Amino acid sequence: MSNETYNKMWHQTQEALNSLLDKESQKMMEPQRNQVFIFQMLATFYIKYVQIFRNLENVYDQIVHPQKRILIRKILDAVMGRILELKNEMVELELTEFHYFDDILQDLKLAPQQLDIPIPKYFLKEKLEIIKGREKILSQILAESELGVSAKKYQVKPIPLEEAVKLIQIAERARQGRLRAMFMKQIYLQEYRAKQARLLGDKVADAGAAALRIQKVWRGFHQCKRTEREREEEMIFLGMNPPPLLNEVSAAIIQADRLSHLRNKVQIKHEEEYRDALVTIKDDLKLTEGPDIKENLQDQIRHWFIECRNLTGTFPDYPNEEEGGSAIIFSNKTPQQVLDDILASQHEEEKIKKKKKEKKQKKAKKEKKEKETKETKEKNKEEDEIWKMSPSVFLHTMEEGNNVYKDLWKNKDESWNFPQGYDPELIKEDKRKELESEIRVQVDELMRQELKNLKLAVNREKEMSARRGKKKGGKKKNKKKKGRKGKKDKDLTVDRTIESLYKELVEEGLLIQALKVNLSDYIGEYNYLGTSLRQVSIEPMPSLLDVRQLITLYGILPLGSAAVHEKAPLVKSLLLAGPSGVGKKMLVHAICTETGANLFNLSAANITGKYPGKNGLQMMLHVVFKVARKLQPSVVWIGDTEKTFYKKVPHAERKMEPKRLKKQLPKMLKLLKPDDRILIVGTTKRPFDAELQSFCKVYQKIILVPRPDYASRYVLWKETIQRHGGVITDTLSVSCLAKITDGFTQGHIVQVVKEVLTERRIRQQPNKPLTALEFIASLTSMNPVYQEEEDSFKNWYAKTPMGRKRALALTGGNKENEKDKGKKEKKGKKEKKKK
Repeated sequence: MSNETYNKMWHQTQEALNSLLDKESQKMMEPQRNQVFIFQMLATFYIKYVQIFRNLENVYDQIVHPQKRILIRKILDAVMGRILELKNEMVELELTEFHYFDDILQDLKLAPQQLDIPIPKYFLKEKLEIIKGREKILSQILAESELGVSAKKYQVKPIPLEEAVKLIQIAERARQGRLRAMFMKQIYLQEYRAKQARLLGDKVADAGAAALRIQKVWRGFHQCKRTEREREEEMIFLGMNPPPLLNEVSAAIIQADRLSHLRNKVQIKHEEEYRDALVTIKDDLKLTEGPDIKENLQDQIRHWFIECRNLTGTFPDYPNEEEGGSAIIFSNKTPQQVLDDILASQHEEEKIKKKKKEKKQKKAKKEKKEKETKETKEKNKEEDEIWKMSPSVFLHTMEEGNNVYKDLWKNKDESWNFPQGYDPELIKEDKRKELESEIRVQVDELMRQELKNLKLAVNREKEMSARRGKKKGGKKKNKKKKGRKGKKDKDLTVDRTIESLYKELVEEGLLIQALKVNLSDYIGEYNYLGTSLRQVSIEPMPSLLDVRQLITLYGILPLGSAAVHEKAPLVKSLLLAGPSGVGKKMLVHAICTETGANLFNLSAANITGKYPGKNGLQMMLHVVFKVARKLQPSVVWIGDTEKTFYKKVPHAERKMEPKRLKKQLPKMLKLLKPDDRILIVGTTKRPFDAELQSFCKVYQKIILVPRPDYASRYVLWKETIQRHGGVITDTLSVSCLAKITDGFTQGHIVQVVKEVLTERRIRQQPNKPLTALEFIASLTSMNPVYQEEEDSFKNWYAKTPMGRKRALALTGGNKENEKDKGKKEKKGKKEKKKK
């Protein structure tokens, strides 16, 4: 597509964003009480923001103008953050991580696929060179330490010469035997044909009868083929079968991909030109406009000196550098406005003194009123609970970006800028302000000296007293600064470089190479019955697509964007719980692949015997989190995390010391700040073996990963067979496979497909198409996830804080009852301890 097309797309998206911001500001002012209406309102905003986010991401990836891209990036990050805020609001309202929008999507006439949240391409594009360099270093360290080589090394036993000769002789004799057998078979067939010819003798075949038989066979074959072709055409026409070239990539898509690559190259070129122009234009402005700016500033400040002297009788105090210098006085103000401010400041001082006296009298009255109103408020809270949306951090930035777009880009004539390069006039406007602020610092130094000279000439005594006052004030400030100094955390590796620590972690196996897996490889389908089941008060199991969306929201988007991570609702830790084979490890690797994050493995099995003792454990965690902060984004993965929080350690695992991290993990979570793009991800297949309280304290968000439902299994079978070289024909019933494999996980399905689709079987497909029976045979040796196991996961999740809140909300219980129960339990425990 052309530049004009993407510009139109951007203008349309900005208009949609503008109308949405207006609607949201109106709805925010209206207090609501109906929970169903509130959720529908939040869900509608969420869906519309997702649509805007999809369009903006596409525009930002393909638009070429460097100055437009700066504004689009700002708005894109703000929209991303607003989506996370709305998701957090919905979670607090419905007390569940999974939400279903079937009815709202139907009203908005959108497909469920349009609700899928895209991963911005700039996450990897902007730091592609850094990621490639890091991968090279990692592979070099692994090659040097021989950790990258597979652990299984098959030993080759030496064979004596006589045995080797015998093996060769046996193989050669077998080959000769096979050749002789084929030769003898050919001789036998020749003799048999000759014998048959002698027996038939003088019988001559009727040419007409032979021709008639050939015609019958040919016509029957031709008619069968024609009937099959007509049936296929009819099925395609009815929409029962896809067209033959549906799965093939069209020429238009290939052309679009080629053009997008070309646009990316032009984008990089324009960015470089823009950076060079920032330097050159500033240097030109210094030479041409610098002296004039300096003279104007000096004249302006001198005029201020004289006017202050005429009005007040004394020269004013010059503002310090910390306060901003003369910029505070003359920021976007004319000389007359400055004089008005001087007079206003004198009147304000008198008013402040009066206000202080009035405030003391009002305070006494307010205290009496507050005591009376407290009692009435507590009663009214229970009766009238009015829901109000929490204030947004990102709305202000979106509005700012939208206003800049309206003022600058909406009606701008760009007919002169066909290639969409940088706009020099915009650069000049920005650089003039920078140049003025730089020159102002120099002018302030000169004018401070000039003001001192004026004060000395007019009134030396006042100047001397002012100096003494400043010295005394300066000493007090220094004392305050000394008092502010606090204790800093000790750096246990001050003398060591990040490179050496990085190498040590790789050699110890704590920093591992993430598998290159995209989140789109986690195949699933949307849950089409979620809303209808909840209306009948049945809690549906989440689909794989819902899990994938949560991973994008809680893991990938905050790690990929620093602006979003700082201001959005902070998620420090994430737990993926589910039976083995549902793709928990794959999701961890997908987070690292999509964001370019480092992967640290702190699983109980991986850290056994490494950094022994308390000091060793402290050093290990210090090094891991120091490297993770320096090379962020980073993911700290704790596999089989239930072992860290065992209720009772099994006898066989006592030597492993699985509970080493139990006390340290909460401390490390507290030290993580919004600036630290570090995510702790735990995976578990037996969460019920862990202590629930300590488990839930460490992990903020708990995502239950279920076994795939029928729709997800159908898509999974189809995609997996095609990716492994299989061809789906009419002989292979995919729906039959999806129905039979109820209870089997994604891991089982992938394993079965790999076993069946060998190289030989793929070559045989043209003559022997695939059938469902071939896959069912290998399924018999695998154990599915039974209903009892799935129920145990549901029961465990119901005991978690979010599960309890959800259960209370469904039964109509109050949060206060839950708090009272918790207090009673604590009191009971204390009494038992005393006894």
